[in-house]
Amino acid sequence: MDFTMRRYLGRAAFCAFAAFIGGAAFSLPLQAQTPIKNPVAVFKGLDKITGRITTFDVYIDETVQFGALQVTPRVCNSRPRTEASQTTAFIEVDELTLDSKVRRIFSGWMFASNPGVHAVEHSVYDIWLINCKTKTSVPPPEGYSGPAVDLVAEADPLAGEDFVSSGEIPVPRPKRLAILQ
Repeated sequence: MDFTMRRYLGRAAFCAFAAFIGGAAFSLPLQAQTPIKNPVAVFKGLDKITGRITTFDVYIDETVQFGALQVTPRVCNSRPRTEASQTTAFIEVDELTLDSKVRRIFSGWMFASNPGVHAVEHSVYDIWLINCKTKTSVPPPEGYSGPAVDLVAEADPLAGEDFVSSGEIPVPRPKRLAILQ
């Protein structure tokens, strides 16, 4: 074989090897990207009239009312901690009109990583996805048959210590008067 033929075969072998390695590299992440299905979706809602932002947990296939909006998450997926964060949820949002009719205003996917693009913007209320989780302080609705949920007690940072449950009775301290000399 002459020199040009060897160079041609060398390039062809290199391209075939690179295609094999590249194909393997692209197929590995697809297997690792299995989403984690979570039973609870976490939302934030803004009431534009009062300026109050509320965080609320909603079980999958449960409908929760926020103002005049009814929020129903159908699926809430996240990725393992070893992968890049990507939290997605399929949400249906209905509006209760003044004449007691229900009107669907949103049905689609929300992405927690980009709430500005995938949020529900209403004239009075805004709702966006924050997270998906398996632990919540909210008890499951009646007849809940989904995956198991870990119930955790949520501590209220504004409540202070609970003297009643600890059995301690706080004793008031006597006032000390400053003596002026």
